[in-house]
Amino acid sequence: MTAEGRALRVLVVDDSAFNRRTIGDLLAAIPGVDVVGKAADGEEALRLVLQLKPDLVTLDLEMPKMDGFTFLRLVMARQPTPILVVSGRGAKADVFKALELGALDFIVKPSPTVSTELGTIRRELEEKVAMVRMLRPLDHGAIQQHARDSTATALIRLPRADGARPAPEDPTPRRVVVIGSSTGGPPALVEVFSRLPSDFASSVVIAQHMPERFTKTFADRLERLGGIRVAELEEREPLRAGRALVCPGGRCVEVQHKAGTTYAQALAPAQDDRYVPSVDRLFKSAANVYGPRCIGVILTGMGDDGTRGAEAIKKAGGTVLAESQETAAIWGMPGSAERAGVVDRSVPLHGIADAIMRACGERRGA
Repeated sequence: MTAEGRALRVLVVDDSAFNRRTIGDLLAAIPGVDVVGKAADGEEALRLVLQLKPDLVTLDLEMPKMDGFTFLRLVMARQPTPILVVSGRGAKADVFKALELGALDFIVKPSPTVSTELGTIRRELEEKVAMVRMLRPLDHGAIQQHARDSTATALIRLPRADGARPAPEDPTPRRVVVIGSSTGGPPALVEVFSRLPSDFASSVVIAQHMPERFTKTFADRLERLGGIRVAELEEREPLRAGRALVCPGGRCVEVQHKAGTTYAQALAPAQDDRYVPSVDRLFKSAANVYGPRCIGVILTGMGDDGTRGAEAIKKAGGTVLAESQETAAIWGMPGSAERAGVVDRSVPLHGIADAIMRACGERRGA
């Protein structure tokens, strides 16, 4: 059931009749889910969204008449709706384009075409449906704002030449900014990084819940925004001022200090890691090394990952920022931290970058 106690109404969109039937059957087998319609192309899907007003749409990207990207733009402008991309398109950049246009999350099909292996995504579908049920409750107005912000970022951000990015004079960061996010996080991070200046003097480490096939592409996308340098963490890399590292998918990341060097270390998940990558694990390790010079940032996401880590940062004298309810696509993670009383400031997404710079002493009045 949704937060309102009724069944979650789902529209399935896929140009393959076999895939529509299989995905529909998988969804219908989840308690509290009602598949209210199916569409074979974007035009039909748009009509059904406006007519049926579903709580969730599963969307294939590659369709006749109207592709998934056009559908996303039109739906978010006319009838903002939680959209879960279920796609087999091989280009990783396509996934992020969909996320930036307002999709809440994605599932990768086992095959880009008709597949008898679709049953393997059953567990992922169940997890994403549980996530959608946690929306506040199914707050389409917030989704619409999230879509507008994401679309604007996707359409108007242009990469700057590398020569336009002067490196900070001091390569050793006095402060570290650790950021945790989950569902809705990729477009939120794009928004934050599009506002960070190229001469930002602190180091950034990111734990974004994301499969391993996509983290390098995501890091490359943040890098192309033209602000601070961004790369996927490989194994162990020293922290540098004006540089951000993205935890590789399927791994966890810790901030460590040994032999006079502070670095980010990619590690295998531990048995007690509830999420991978673990935001709690990143935050706790950063608090241990940086103490009061650690700034933790919790962005949109399902669940409560980051709350325990934020508590560690607070105990160490650091600062915790959280995305406010008014802009978070899903207020699970930031809301959990706020309810626990471990957040110094809740800030709308468009103000997160400025709040980070103030916390790092890089804005007047900090």
